[in-house]
Amino acid sequence: MADSFVERGGGRITYEVHGQGPLVVLSHGMGENRHSYRHLVPLLVAAGYRVASVDVRGHGDSSVGWPTYAPAEVGGDLLAVVRDLGGGPATLVGNSSSAAAVVFAATDAPELVNGIVLVGAFVAQPKLNPFMRLAVAAVVRSPRLFGMFHRTLFPMHRPADDAAYRRDLVAALRRPGRMAPVRGVIAPAEPHWTARAPQVRRPVLVLMGTKDPDFPDPAAEARAARRLFQVAEARMVTDAGHYPHADRPEAMAAELVDFLAVIDRG
Repeated sequence: MADSFVERGGGRITYEVHGQGPLVVLSHGMGENRHSYRHLVPLLVAAGYRVASVDVRGHGDSSVGWPTYAPAEVGGDLLAVVRDLGGGPATLVGNSSSAAAVVFAATDAPELVNGIVLVGAFVAQPKLNPFMRLAVAAVVRSPRLFGMFHRTLFPMHRPADDAAYRRDLVAALRRPGRMAPVRGVIAPAEPHWTARAPQVRRPVLVLMGTKDPDFPDPAAEARAARRLFQVAEARMVTDAGHYPHADRPEAMAAELVDFLAVIDRG
């Protein structure tokens, strides 16, 4: 399907839609783009869902030069996509940095959201030693180093097209102005999503790969996220890393479809 666009605040958000049925909106993490979900989208479409995969502001084919890349604004972009597609309501799925965005969206416009899914969410800012702080600073300024870092987030399984996808990813980040959004989506911003979480009045699913290398204890991080919400459950995707939709898409689809079925019945 051809790309679709929605204008917001002087910029353009790109997304693509596949399938028919209840709406699910997918939002990727730092440095990625909507093709991060290339293996998950067909599975959700086959299960009977209309799936919109979004390029986060400054990423993919969305425009650059935004004054902020804060999660609250990314959440507003997702709501703009939902409105552009008829107003939903939609289930919003956010991976990594976008997990925060779906929380803001659910509290800012609950009439457009019937549920949210947080995948690989960071409850607290990671505690880094001086060496790791320098390493992170380098990664978010260099497309080549980001590509090397990205590879480490698949500790157990890799998609068959992993190498080709990463080459395209690095090439996209080499375009002018594309590394600033990578830094922007993870820059500290207030309020933090955890302050908004107790206000969410929609069902919440927290998903985490059991081998996610971004966390010392992925299961403990998932439980900590779950406890922030009034109605939430946490599920683990066995042997998945930071991107379960890419390295264990069938397992993640099974968890999502089960959650979506509850929302559809509710």
